Amino acid sequence: MPPALLEHGLRAVWPVIAVILSLALAGCKPAPTPPVEDAPAVEHAAQPEGRVRISGDDALADVLSWSLPQVEITDPAQARKAARKALAAGDLFENADSAIPLLMALQRVHPGDAGDARLLEQARDALLAQAKAALDAADDDASLQFAQRHGTVLRALWPQLPEVQAYLVEVDKAGQARDLALSGERALRAGSLDEDGGALQQFRAAQRLHPLQRAEAGIEAVEAALLAEAEAQATGGDFDAAAALLTRAAQVRRHPQTIADARARIDVIRANRVRRLRDEGLIALGDADGLRAARQRLAEMLRIAPAGDPASSELRERIDLATHYGLFRPGQVFTDGLGDGSRGPQLVVVPHGAFLMGAPEGERDATPAEQPQHMIRLERGFAMTRHEITVGEYRRFVNASGYVSRATHRGHSMAYDVRSGNFVRGSGIDWRSAYDGRPAADDMPVIHVSARDAEAYAAWLTQQTGAYYRLPSEAEFEYALRAGRQTRFPWGADAPPAGVENLTGGDDVSPQGRRWGNAFKGYGDGHWGPAPVGSFAANGYRLHDMGGNVSEWIADCWHEGYRRAPATGAAWVNPGCRNRMYRGGSWASSPAQARSAWRTSGGTDVTNARVGFRLVRQL
Repeated sequence: MPPALLEHGLRAVWPVIAVILSLALAGCKPAPTPPVEDAPAVEHAAQPEGRVRISGDDALADVLSWSLPQVEITDPAQARKAARKALAAGDLFENADSAIPLLMALQRVHPGDAGDARLLEQARDALLAQAKAALDAADDDASLQFAQRHGTVLRALWPQLPEVQAYLVEVDKAGQARDLALSGERALRAGSLDEDGGALQQFRAAQRLHPLQRAEAGIEAVEAALLAEAEAQATGGDFDAAAALLTRAAQVRRHPQTIADARARIDVIRANRVRRLRDEGLIALGDADGLRAARQRLAEMLRIAPAGDPASSELRERIDLATHYGLFRPGQVFTDGLGDGSRGPQLVVVPHGAFLMGAPEGERDATPAEQPQHMIRLERGFAMTRHEITVGEYRRFVNASGYVSRATHRGHSMAYDVRSGNFVRGSGIDWRSAYDGRPAADDMPVIHVSARDAEAYAAWLTQQTGAYYRLPSEAEFEYALRAGRQTRFPWGADAPPAGVENLTGGDDVSPQGRRWGNAFKGYGDGHWGPAPVGSFAANGYRLHDMGGNVSEWIADCWHEGYRRAPATGAAWVNPGCRNRMYRGGSWASSPAQARSAWRTSGGTDVTNARVGFRLVRQL
């Protein structure tokens, strides 16, 4: 038994044990012998003392001896009367005025007197009754001494009587049982409980010899000490040790309800500890470097919590979310505050996962630049702006920073010519312009911006919010575009369903009556040129306009095909590269260019009416 048991368990339960033992021993002392009234006129003659040794605990009973008081009878009738009175009062043997000494003297004076013999037999039976009553209550020293002294008298006077012999055997057992009970109590105080030679073994041995309440109380005290140590171990967090102690305690008295009550208390301790660990783990996740601490709390919870515990499941889920999403959840829509108190562009958390990037062998319209198809695993989620950055959002950036875009500096950009139906360079066109060069509304996607213009806006948002904004990698964009699908188009394998994206539809007509020569047959979205952002349904990741409206700048440099491409989803960048990627179909893209795997490039400083951008915010 560990020292903690003596220091904690026994200290906790010993007051209870003391009460148990004191109650067990209370009321066991024999009633004092009543005084003899009208003592007979007899003379007492001193006789040699005869000693009788009785087995038992010598440390308690020492040498119990009794000598038959010798009585000189001068008046037999008076002596007989005194004997009857002593017998009625229960005064049987202690002195010359007691019933047995008087009756033994009368037998010497009148041997064979039947009346005296009957009285002596009654006195013997009364002595046996007193002895047995004392033996039944022999839980304290006084009661045991009383029973042993009666045994001394019985052994001295009637050693051959079977009832006396049986009693002497029992009183000897009671003395041995008491010795064992005392030894058990010493072991209990020393912290030796149910081990070999410990308190429980001593108490059980005592019970086998003679049923003593103090032994039963000692067994109960062993159980209480084991349960107290079990609760102490549980309080300290060692529930394996607590369970082992409960198992041991269950073998002590085999009292199911006591063990069930203790187990319920330990379950409460366990539940409270699990909740505290959960709370500590959740608090730790609020710190920048608290993920390790949260995982430590989860490991401790999983060690002690029952299977399927909701608290540990909650923390596991939050750790998983923090691992992949920081303080966010997949699908969560949010905005960051800007320095002037306004809000930045709306973002949605894209879940982490894996997908096959690129076009599979045999896909219609696929090019070698889209192959080989390869597995990408995004270990961490990211937030992406729900739609393309708008003219209004870009205006706020330019006004706040004084930034001059490439098209503004240069004085021109490629725009759609409504007269010829072609894309031509137009003067005075920049980010404030629509696809046809006219002023653009604030809810339109910003176009006529280069990849560097997009990165300048991302850097400004980073400075304003304290979060890191950037262009998406090509893998991130295709992953978000597919939104869990591995189909030819973002919406599936066939023609686009009604209202899915702003695409080149066979039913679309320009203000001048023009139609697309290469379009989705039978599809019309009601727009010629870009539509206000968010005009069409979101995809599975709650993102708008991923496959249409305008194509979008990407962080990657152009590479002809995917050989040696990163498998982590990171941007594939070469220092100083001149050609940057853009992805996703636009309002003017052919059906082949609206495929999920379609990719192309443009010069770093290229601006036109078909390309805008959206951003990724790292979590």
